[in-house]
This record gives sequence, C-alpha cells and structure tokens, in this order.
Amino acid sequence: MLILAVDTATPAVTAGLVELEPAQPGSNAPQITTITAKVTVDARAHNEVLTPQILACLAGSGRSRADIAAVVAGVGPGPFTGLRVGMATAAAFGDALGVPVYGVCSLDAIAADTESYLRESADPIELLVVTDARRREVYWARYRTAAGGRTLTRSEGPEVSKPADLDQAAATVIAGSASHVDYFDLPVLPVETPSPAGLVRCAAAEILAGVVPAPLVPLYLRRPDAVEKSYAQVGR
Repeated sequence: MLILAVDTATPAVTAGLVELEPAQPGSNAPQITTITAKVTVDARAHNEVLTPQILACLAGSGRSRADIAAVVAGVGPGPFTGLRVGMATAAAFGDALGVPVYGVCSLDAIAADTESYLRESADPIELLVVTDARRREVYWARYRTAAGGRTLTRSEGPEVSKPADLDQAAATVIAGSASHVDYFDLPVLPVETPSPAGLVRCAAAEILAGVVPAPLVPLYLRRPDAVEKSYAQVGR
C-alpha cells in the first residue's frame, strides 16, 4: 500500500511516498520502500514548500492521490509554527482522500533510521536523539535495544532542556541535529532528520493491522514564543 509521509518538526521540510507491505515469511519486519522523497531545509519555508513537495512526489512517481492508502505525520516535538503546518497538511490530505492519518513522534522516526547503522553491533545500544528546540535548547529522547535485539525502544523522553543540563547517562551513540550533536562527547550516527521511511516504520504495525489512529496531538512541550510574549505583556 502507498503511504504519504510528512514531517515539519525540524528545519527540514520533508515529504515522501513509501510503499508498505507485510513482512515476508521468516521475517518480523514489514517491507518498507521509499518511492520518492523531497526535502527542503529551511525553517521558514514549511508553509510555502510542503504541499508543492507532496504534489511533486506524486507527479514524479506517476502515482495519483487516489493511490494513497494512509498518511503518516511527524507530531514533534518541534517549534509551534513549523510543526502545525505539517500536521494540518497531513490532516487535510487525509480528510480529502478519506484515509487514516497516523501521528508519530519525530524523534522516534530518527531513531528508526539509525537501526541500519547498528546491525553489526553485538553490544547493547543506548541512543540519544537531539533536535533544535531554539532558545539554545534541544528536544531529546533516549532509546535502547532489548537484549539480543537490534530494534530500538524509547526509554525516556521526549523532553526539552539545555544541552549542558542533559545527562549523557549511559548513551553510547547520538543522532539528530548536526548543530547540536557535537555538544555531546558521543559517536555520531549520520541521521539528522526524520525520513519518510522512518516515519512509516514507526506506524507500520498499526497501519497494517488497520488500527483506527488516535487524533493528531502535537508535541510542543512548551508554549510558543508568541504566547510567552503575550503573557509577559499582560503581566506588566
């Protein structure tokens, strides 16, 4: 089935079409194939480029809107203005096409994309994912592999804090924003933002099972800057 995936939780405006099929006999992992993807890195261009990117993906792949069976959207954490663009666009496409819309944590999608780099490791993995929260802070979450497994499971977060206040704890590797991973003395995995495939991987089990998705709920983690300023002005 064809899945439309979008994410605007980071400066990367991401859209893509992903083919999702059940796992083959002898495998526990669903088959996930990226058909096409468009990414524009511009924190101020979410509203201008997301829908054109989706339409370009459809045109370039020779698929039509009617082929889309479900939509997956990153729900953050992320800054208010950018995040709501992706979620509103995903909801609009789902409503127009009459297909379900699944929300996934954008940090989980980054973690899912790192798994291909961890397959050769025989040791347990503790992954820290960080993205830009502005105000010199980061959004973060921790992930670990189960004993004998290579699949990462979120163990803490998502949260927001200053890098200096974030304990590396038992983390063995880090992924996420290229401008922020260097704050931590950890080996860096080359995954900076959620990909369409990573987003779909996080929702694959629910999509394939036909689960009715929960309402989209954004992970803002704090009030937007505009609201903060308005409260400050009222306090005066």
